Amino acid sequence: MKVLLRPAVLKAGDKINMRIILLGPPGAGKGTQAKTLAERLNLAHISTGDILRENASKGTQLGQQAKEYMNKGALVPDTLVSQMLTQRFSQPDIQSGFILDGYPRNINQAETLDDVLKQRNMGIDMVIYLDTSESVIIQRLSGRLVCSLCGRNFHIKNMPPEKEMTCDDCGGRLYQRTDDKEETIKKRLEVYKKESSGLVQHYQEKSKLFSVSADQEAPMVINKIIQLIDEYNDSHKK
Repeated sequence: MKVLLRPAVLKAGDKINMRIILLGPPGAGKGTQAKTLAERLNLAHISTGDILRENASKGTQLGQQAKEYMNKGALVPDTLVSQMLTQRFSQPDIQSGFILDGYPRNINQAETLDDVLKQRNMGIDMVIYLDTSESVIIQRLSGRLVCSLCGRNFHIKNMPPEKEMTCDDCGGRLYQRTDDKEETIKKRLEVYKKESSGLVQHYQEKSKLFSVSADQEAPMVINKIIQLIDEYNDSHKK
């Protein structure tokens, strides 16, 4: 993996036209970093979790099919997710670049993504891997709380709700997911390592993969990511 770091010059509001994937294990902070990065660089934020929830709440044909799996606590099949992504990539804001998090999760999804983008004469510029230690992941995920109505995430220590166990946005009840308990987290990490090994190699072979340590607080991590993007842009202008 490449690690490029020097003082960043990109500032909030700067516009860049790039297509970036954030990779990393559960608890690495992909969603948080993607949202912040998209806002700072005026890029579309594409989250497969958000896409699934939006389709389910709107009752689209794909959403209804996905909801059957979600209600059972099962993974939504790759075919459904890829169809939703294909629809998302047809929207005009994608032309100005995007940050993708939550996808791909395995080599099959990565190849599907390559095909979808190729159909639109697009390609991925950077894949940034958020390298996170197991102890930090356990601390983050074991304290996570999720709204039962809107799905927003909180954290007992790092981002507590204003009112105990109540969502700041919609007033829904907060709960801890069963897969956010320590024993389950360790099993999830084992599964992730097996699934992601081919994914990491896939992007390494394409010389797209960059790495940043994500153990620190979110503001420090986002600055490191900005530095990577900044140096990438600088090197590709020459």
